[in-house]
Amino acid sequence: MPRQSASLDSATPGAIAIAALALIDEGGPQALNLRALADRLGVSHTTVHRRCGSTLAGLVDLCTDHLAAQLPDVGPDIPWAVATETRFARLYELLARHPGLMALRGTRPWLSRALLARLVEPQLAANIAAGMTPGESIATYRQMYLFTLGAASFVDHANPASALTTTRTALAALDPGDFPVLTGHLEAILPAVVDHEVYHSGLRRLIRAADPSAH
Repeated sequence: MPRQSASLDSATPGAIAIAALALIDEGGPQALNLRALADRLGVSHTTVHRRCGSTLAGLVDLCTDHLAAQLPDVGPDIPWAVATETRFARLYELLARHPGLMALRGTRPWLSRALLARLVEPQLAANIAAGMTPGESIATYRQMYLFTLGAASFVDHANPASALTTTRTALAALDPGDFPVLTGHLEAILPAVVDHEVYHSGLRRLIRAADPSAH
């Protein structure tokens, strides 16, 4: 039986987060539990419990911190619009890789220390430095943040073929008399189901609308 210290060494917060995300990606949100995670790590479930508590919320927080730590450190010399797109596009990329995490997170605030340090604080500071009032700064941040979470939540980018098939089947079952646009433009509609550029073009429009230098 491994020593407790050895088990704790192999069950670092980063290792737990990586294993938890793998379980979610492979089996969906329902696949994540302490025992399955302990088996994946090769430790006892009590070891995982010591690291993140007895609830899924603690595991989800570890996953959020792990992803937030991968957000870019954008210097103050980068133009506001470029810095803003860089931060939020990266957040979207990270979340779109793990759609099951969004379901587990639910409506709980994403306020981990890593997210605050890597995204919220620097973006708000950049907004104010660009000429926004504090109120305008937080409103602009929230628009882009909620848009990013929404875009990452509603489409399973991890399995685009499945998303296309499901959408095609649903649209094919519609009555053209009731839904002429949906049924008549099927091939134009389907790519937007999993096209990442839909998100990026929307983000750029939000940035252009909020850019103080353009007003």
